[in-house]
Amino acid sequence: MGDYFERIVDIEVPAVEADAVAARMLDWMISRRLLSWETSGDAMYSLEVDEGYVPGPDWAQVSEKWGDDWIPGPVAVIVGRDAHHGGQGEVEPESAVCPRCHTKTVIIDYPQQWEADPEIWRPFQTGIDAWKQSGVGTVACNCCGAAALVTEWEWPSGFALGALAFDFWGWPPLTDAFITEFSAQLGHRIEHHTGKF
Repeated sequence: MGDYFERIVDIEVPAVEADAVAARMLDWMISRRLLSWETSGDAMYSLEVDEGYVPGPDWAQVSEKWGDDWIPGPVAVIVGRDAHHGGQGEVEPESAVCPRCHTKTVIIDYPQQWEADPEIWRPFQTGIDAWKQSGVGTVACNCCGAAALVTEWEWPSGFALGALAFDFWGWPPLTDAFITEFSAQLGHRIEHHTGKF
């Protein structure tokens, strides 16, 4: 049992612009009748916000069909620098790829281990914490020695750093066409993943 969400993270928006972009995206979704201005916290478990926007009358146009009686949950809009992951204990990513030399650092050595190696993860966590607080955090690559911004490292699907995210709680899978349109409306690159609470 559990509640599922589908998340779209804007991985390029500067934190100082995130509020304005969030407002613009809300206006767009509400004008499309995908969401309403009504908010609710029912069936929504985003850790950063307590309430989300209730689906509008045309929400089903952008998702797969799960039956006429399906009622999705709210959409949480999360503003602020954060590390976004799938929940259910999947906090740390399994790897990270250096943007300079493209060497992959294995953080969780599946299937031998099911948790992050604390020594390997520590510099990444430190860099992410610094980025969340100040907007700048770096990690030095163990292979080439170059220090790069944590936002430049390549993360696996299911983990993303960004200052703006949208959690669609209990929605049927969003269509590829909508994900593409959503990204175009944002004007930025996105990370798209699912998760469970």
